Amino acid sequence: MTSEHIEVERKFEADEGFSLPDLTGVGEVAGVGDPEEQSLEATYYDTPDLRLLRSRVTLRRRTGGADAGWHVKLPGADGARRELHQPVGRAARTAPRAVVAPVLGLLGTAAAEPVATISTRRVVHRLLDEGSRVLAEVADDAVVGTAFATDPGEPATVTTWRELEVELVDGDEALLEAVTERLVAAGARPSAVPSKLRRVLGGRLPAPAAPAPEPAAVDGKAGKGEGKKGRKVKAPVRTAGEVVLGAVAGQLQALRNADLAVRTEQPEGVHDLRVACRRLRSILAAFRSVLDREHTDPLRAELQWVGAELSGARDTEVALSHLRELVAAQPVELVLGPVAARLQQTEIKDHQAGASRVTRTLTDRRYLRLLDALDALLADPPVTELAAAPAPAQLADAVRRTGKRLRRIVDAAREAEGAERHHLLHEVRKAAKRVRYTAEVAEAEFGAPATALVDCTKQVQDLLGAAQDTVVTRDVAVRVGRAAFAAGENAWTYGRLHGLEEARAEAAEAGFWTQERDLRRAVKAVASLG
Repeated sequence: MTSEHIEVERKFEADEGFSLPDLTGVGEVAGVGDPEEQSLEATYYDTPDLRLLRSRVTLRRRTGGADAGWHVKLPGADGARRELHQPVGRAARTAPRAVVAPVLGLLGTAAAEPVATISTRRVVHRLLDEGSRVLAEVADDAVVGTAFATDPGEPATVTTWRELEVELVDGDEALLEAVTERLVAAGARPSAVPSKLRRVLGGRLPAPAAPAPEPAAVDGKAGKGEGKKGRKVKAPVRTAGEVVLGAVAGQLQALRNADLAVRTEQPEGVHDLRVACRRLRSILAAFRSVLDREHTDPLRAELQWVGAELSGARDTEVALSHLRELVAAQPVELVLGPVAARLQQTEIKDHQAGASRVTRTLTDRRYLRLLDALDALLADPPVTELAAAPAPAQLADAVRRTGKRLRRIVDAAREAEGAERHHLLHEVRKAAKRVRYTAEVAEAEFGAPATALVDCTKQVQDLLGAAQDTVVTRDVAVRVGRAAFAAGENAWTYGRLHGLEEARAEAAEAGFWTQERDLRRAVKAVASLG
C-alpha cells in the first residue's frame, strides 16, 4: 500500500571537525531529545542515462531507520518534495511494478536498474517544544556513496562526505530559518548539491543548457539588453536549430511533468499533458524547414493519437462541471426535477470511465515508445541545412506560414454559414494555436511583437474555445436529458441548458470577429521581422 507525505528539509555540508551546536532556545525549541544512531542502506534505481535523476526524481529501496521501504521522491513546490512510500518487500534486484508506476512516463520502455548504493551512519537529534512535540529532526550523516560502473570491467566510484539534514515534522518555515542560521553560525554550509544521489552521480549528468538571450529591443524601445545611455547590447545570434531544439526539449520536459502529475493524481494533469502534446505537434509542424519531416511527421501522428485518447475524459469532465455550475445559477422555479443530482452522478460515472482510459493510454507500449522516440530526436536531431541558419529569418518565416494558413481558414469561415461555419471556426482555433505556439518559440528573439501576438492568439483561443466547449456541453445536455426522460423525469431544464449554451456559442463567435482584425495585424508585425 502506497503512502505519501510532503518532505520539507534543508541540507548542509560540514567538515569532520564540526560540532553540532546547542539548538535549545531556537524558535520554539524547548529541548533536544537524546541522540539516536541509525544505520541506513539504500540502493538507487534509474536508467543508464539517468532519466529519473535528470527529472529531479529518485527511486530507492532503503533498509534501516523508521521509514524502511521503497521511496519515490518527486519535485514539489517551494523547495518541498513529495515522497511516495511502499513497504520494503522482498524484491531487491528490480523495482516492483507498483513502485515504478508513478515514474513510468520518465522511464519510457527502459527498465529501472541499480545505479548506486549509499550507506549512511546517521545520528538523529529531535527538536522538541515544551509539550515534547517533535518540531524537526536534525540528522548528522557520515555517508559512503558508490556509483556503479557504466561499462563492465570498470571499477565502481566511491565518495565519502559528511552532511546535515534538517527536516520539519510539526515545525514551520520560521523554525527552519532559525535552525539554519544557528548551524551556519557554527560553521555548516548550505549544500551546493540537492541530494546525496546527485553528489554520487552528478558527474554523469549533462551540463545545464545555456539560458536563452533576453528579448531584443524593438522599434527603439528599451529592452533588457540595453547598455549604458540606451545603447543596444547586441546579443549573440542563435541558430534556428538551437532555438527549435530548445523549444522541443522544453515541451518534452513539460510533457513528462504532466505525465507524472497524471500518474500521481494531481489536478490539471490530463489538461497539461494534452497541451504539451499539442505544443510539440505545432512546433514540429511549424519548423519542418529545420527538422526533417520524414522523422517528425510520424511523431506528430503519435502525439495526435495521445491527445485524442485523452480528449474524451477531459472534455466531458469540463462540460459536466460547467453544466452543474449553470444549473446552480438558475432560478429555482426553472430547475424541474433532480437535474443537479443526475448531472453529478453522470460526472462521477464518466470520470471513472475516463480515468480508466487515461491509465490504459499511459501504460500502452505505443505511448512509451513515443517518449523514447522524442528522447532520440533530441539525442540525434534530424536537422536540415537550414538549422545552421540564423534563427530570426526562420522564426519569422514560420510565423508567416502559420499565419497564412490561419488567414485562409478565417476567410473560408467568413463565407460559410450554419454548421459549416461552426466547423471552420473550430479549425480557426486550432490554426490560431499553431500561430501562438510558433510565436512563443520566437519570443526570446523578437521580444514585444511576438509577445503581443501570443497574447492576441490567447484571446482568440479563449473565445473560440468557449464556442467549441458548447458543442460538448450541448451534446451532454441532450444525452443526460434523454436519460432523465427515459427515467420518467421532467427533461425541460436540459432543453433550457442547451439553449443557454447555444447563446454562449453565438456570443463567443461574435467576439472573435471583433478580435480578428487585431489578430491579422499581430501576425503581420512578427512575420515582417525576418
